[in-house]
Amino acid sequence: MNAVRTADTAGQPGRDDFATLEARYREEQARRLRPEGTAQYIGIDGRFAHMAEDPYIERPVVRDPLAEDVDVVIVGGGWSGLLAAVNLRKAGIDDFRVVETGGDFGGVWYWNRYPGAMCDVESYIYMPLLEELGYIPTQKYANAEEIRAHALRIGRHFNLYPNALFQTQVTRIEWNPDRSRWVVSTNRGDSLHARFVILGGGPLNHPKLPGVPGIEAFKGHAFHTSRWDYAYTGGDMSGGLTGLSDKRVAIIGTGATAMQAVPHLGEWAQKLYVVQRTPAIVDWRGNRPTDPAWAASLEPGWQRRRMENFDGLLSGKVSGEDLVGDAWTDIWAPPPFAEAIEAGLDPRAEARRFDFEKLERIRARVESIVKDPRTAESLKPYYYRFCKRPCFHDEYLPTFNRPNVELIDTRGRGLDRIEEQALVFDGRRYEVDCIVYATGFELNNYTNKAGGFQLIGRDGLTLDEAWAEHVRSLHGVYVRGFPNVFLIGNAKQGAPTINFPFMVDEQARHAASVVRRLLDEKIVAMEVSQAAEARWGRTIKEKSIFDREYVSACTPSFYNAEGKADDTAAFTTVFGGGPFEYIRLLEDWRETGLEQDVELKRED
Repeated sequence: MNAVRTADTAGQPGRDDFATLEARYREEQARRLRPEGTAQYIGIDGRFAHMAEDPYIERPVVRDPLAEDVDVVIVGGGWSGLLAAVNLRKAGIDDFRVVETGGDFGGVWYWNRYPGAMCDVESYIYMPLLEELGYIPTQKYANAEEIRAHALRIGRHFNLYPNALFQTQVTRIEWNPDRSRWVVSTNRGDSLHARFVILGGGPLNHPKLPGVPGIEAFKGHAFHTSRWDYAYTGGDMSGGLTGLSDKRVAIIGTGATAMQAVPHLGEWAQKLYVVQRTPAIVDWRGNRPTDPAWAASLEPGWQRRRMENFDGLLSGKVSGEDLVGDAWTDIWAPPPFAEAIEAGLDPRAEARRFDFEKLERIRARVESIVKDPRTAESLKPYYYRFCKRPCFHDEYLPTFNRPNVELIDTRGRGLDRIEEQALVFDGRRYEVDCIVYATGFELNNYTNKAGGFQLIGRDGLTLDEAWAEHVRSLHGVYVRGFPNVFLIGNAKQGAPTINFPFMVDEQARHAASVVRRLLDEKIVAMEVSQAAEARWGRTIKEKSIFDREYVSACTPSFYNAEGKADDTAAFTTVFGGGPFEYIRLLEDWRETGLEQDVELKRED
């Protein structure tokens, strides 16, 4: 750790360096822009459908189709679906189904079992319901296996398994106006008639591949990290990939997933090529086992206080004590605007200076760790810190000091093509036996693409059609034309946080509370008004923290639609008031807003 931390204060730029850095940022952005935007990626379907198969199922479910009337259908069994089910249970609502494509609860942690998989948010705040279940994670940053086990623990604790339909894909959800119910159809022939639907599919459920010419021609072995093939690599999530000892492996992608898998691939593969378009921001992690004495000292309410402190610091709503004490609050925390204004400085210019200084430290860290100067230079990120989600890892950069590991820096272009047995870039062929795609998920899609089904509302309108021009909603939870539907974990027009489960739990509690009231008052249909949607749209724009100049200058990523941020961004951006204001807003709305903002239909 000494080598990692000595770079923390090194290399800070002086004011005269800012213009040079700004020019470098623009240069790096320009060579990474692609005219096709998000169309440069392809989905795991059609000829690549085999990559979406579930390699983790131990016992295939065999059952007859169900035809049921239920109060609620929850789509998804990850954190969003789990916490929705938990909050329904707490509200005394037991007549519900959870429909999940995977073989168990866990969502992203069910699918992502690649070696080294961990959460980049502290486990004491990320893993929900720790106090309620009496569980303390074994280390500050829990690995994926421990997180998945906790999801299953929640399922058992709240007796959710009898309500779950695993290995089941929703294929269609359609509103029946005559019965004021949603008809949920699945690939198993189920027909679930639900009063309410909670969509909790989450943003990380539809893997994508790079649209590299010739990708379909590759004759070697290939898989996506979210479907890791241990039958081929050997080993397990802790490493030991002995099956790669005589294999030439390429991993395409250098984001958060690759960050964790690369050290294991570098340790075990005969040869590893890391294919990079844009280098990641890589800060220190400093993982460590949980101190039993610290755990024993915790007082009731500790997890909620810790969650609020973390999100408050990252949103600039809290100052002072940092209970979590990791690199997040250093790299992500907002600049000191108040101090700049008080000193008579231009807060916008000071924000850029603050940004440059943070990234200069990150670049100095790369140089202090990676021995080969050319490789180190390629691994330095030259873009603003909010352009991509930062990564935290202590073994990724040292892996490039291994003699069997080679970085293929495509300088933003990506590979020229893939052949039957090789990758090609700049006229050089890199022969490989296996390609691992660490290329992430399709994050900007709606239900048809991301969830694999159409949500068909009143008058035959689909959600994709309703949002064709821009996203519209109330609180990011309700959408006009789709009565009795709750969007949980939705980043669009809500207030998502770095600690994803924190806000998901708030939205799930909100949905359960509203459902409880509607059931008690014999209300069969609730639909948000057009006026309420319009008001929330205005609120989103007024509160927006969307900085067009900043985002437009970013290196391409999903944050700016791969460099194609447009006028719809003001509608699709998050609620800028921060998590605490959003939570209070939901609480107040439950008390006074229901009658004002929705159209209600009561039982005849």
